[in-house]
Amino acid sequence: MTAGRPSKYDPAYCEVVIALSREGKSLAQMCSHFDISRTTIDNWAVEFPEFLEALSRAKAHAQAWWEDQGSKGMVSDKFNAAVWRTTVQARFRDDYTERRDIEISGPNGGPIETRDVSPEKRKAAVATLLARKAKAGS
Repeated sequence: MTAGRPSKYDPAYCEVVIALSREGKSLAQMCSHFDISRTTIDNWAVEFPEFLEALSRAKAHAQAWWEDQGSKGMVSDKFNAAVWRTTVQARFRDDYTERRDIEISGPNGGPIETRDVSPEKRKAAVATLLARKAKAGS
């Protein structure tokens, strides 16, 4: 017998998280619905494979709900695109966050020579390298 309180988990919660996600609800809102902590919902996902699967499906449903809101907003008079964009970028980073990779190297692609310099000189050197990289890419 394990120590501590018995788990509040119920297999019926799988369908509840799916239903909540179809309304665009977040994990925090699901935790609030069940009156549990984020740690508890994470533990349920580890302990109960069917719940992990439900959470995975729930994420797709929530994203679809948010995308539907964006589609509707494109033809609406009162749509705050900036708020919508910020929300989907925060909630669905893999699909909505713009990424840029910047690689800085020294002469002929080699390492960058470093010296112990003041913070001001270091900032100026980095700014110079970035400016050169930008100019070369133009």
